[in-house]
Parts: sequence; structure tokens; C-alpha cells
Amino acid sequence: MTDIHSHLIYGVDDGSRSIEESIEILQKLKQIGFDNVIITPHFIENSEYSSTNSEKEEKLLDIKGSLKSNNVDINIHIGNEIFINENIVELIDKGSIETLADTNYLLIELPFHNKILNLDDILYEIKHKGYIPIIAHPERYSYFQENYDLVDELREEGILFQSNYASIIGYYGKEAEKLLKYMLKHKYVDYLGTDIHRIDKICVIDNFKNIEKLFNKIAGKDYYQEIKDNCDFLVK
Repeated sequence: MTDIHSHLIYGVDDGSRSIEESIEILQKLKQIGFDNVIITPHFIENSEYSSTNSEKEEKLLDIKGSLKSNNVDINIHIGNEIFINENIVELIDKGSIETLADTNYLLIELPFHNKILNLDDILYEIKHKGYIPIIAHPERYSYFQENYDLVDELREEGILFQSNYASIIGYYGKEAEKLLKYMLKHKYVDYLGTDIHRIDKICVIDNFKNIEKLFNKIAGKDYYQEIKDNCDFLVK
């Protein structure tokens, strides 16, 4: 099983604060069944969350070494959760942002409360350059919660979606839970991620058995397995 969204590169965003915290969370992810984790630190251009690929990869190697010395048998990969902007392809070329696990897939974050007016144009340019955008946790954006047609329209354009596991238990509020259930009903969810940040916020880990039961019940076992297979495909 593969987690495609997490914040476990320590010291580069609002996620893990130390290598020890990263290792502890990865141990727990292994215990609940994850064999692969794509670590996706925030990248927000011209902000404090804009570490370079070389910085991220250096810390990734440190984490890999510590996992080995602690006998934690889990594979980790690098990516980014990229806050939407018009320079994404240029930033890839410059070595500022990472695709997911060295594929041509990109995890894209949108503003939580302000709809991007030229979103279609930006997504078109990303696809035109040969990359595949995945919208991170669409169920959490207030304008999607208020108008499901916006989600329908993006889906009609072939846009892929990654939802957060904990949304199904109302961790991000009832409106996020409601929209996720709508997306599952219409088979809009392509990927799932923990979006885990810190050891004191591990609701998704502590409740994972119940979360899986809900996904099997609401999505159906076949569709839930299809989503998990999609995640595994990204690291093969």
C-alpha cells in the first residue's frame, strides 16, 4: 500500500520537525500497512516553503539511512505538494520542485477559500508540457463544497483527484466529508493520501481500521482497491 501525500521531510515546511519525528511516524505508517510513502513537502513559490530539490533529496537520504539503522522496512520517495502558480513547468526545469516519485505526475494544491480564475489555463499548460496534474484534497476547498458543479467540470476535463483518508471520518469538517462521499459515489477519487504532518496529529493512523471499513462500505471493495492500486502504480 502506498501513501502519496505526506509531510515527513523534516524542517522544510509545517510537517515533521526532526528526523526522529519522521522515523516515528514512518514506523507507525508501516505498522498499519504502508510499504511505500511519497513524501510531499509544500512548495509555495517566494515563501519559506520553497526548499530546493537538492535540499529535499539530501534529507531524504538521511531519513533512508535512519530507517535502515532502525530496521524499518518501508520505501520512501520524494515529491512536492505544489501550490498552484503559473510557473510550475519552469520550476520543474529549474530543479525547484519534484514530480511524484520521479513520474510525470504532479500533486497540485489550490487555495482553500479563493477560487483560481485561470485554473483551467494553468492545468492545460501543465498537461500540454507532458505532466499529469493531480488536485490535492479537493473535498477541503470551500468553493468546491459550496458548488459541486466545479468538481464535475474539472472531472469532465479529465483532471485527477487525491483525497485525504481522514476526510471520511469528518476530520476536516462535515462539508469535506459530504463532498468526499459525493466524489466516491461518482468515482471521482483517483488517489488517497494521509496528508500526515506531525506525531501529535496522527488521527488518520489511530483510526485507520475504521477508515478502511468506511471506504470499503461507501466506495465498495472493488473501487477502494482500484484507488489503492493507482497509488501503488506511482512507485512501480
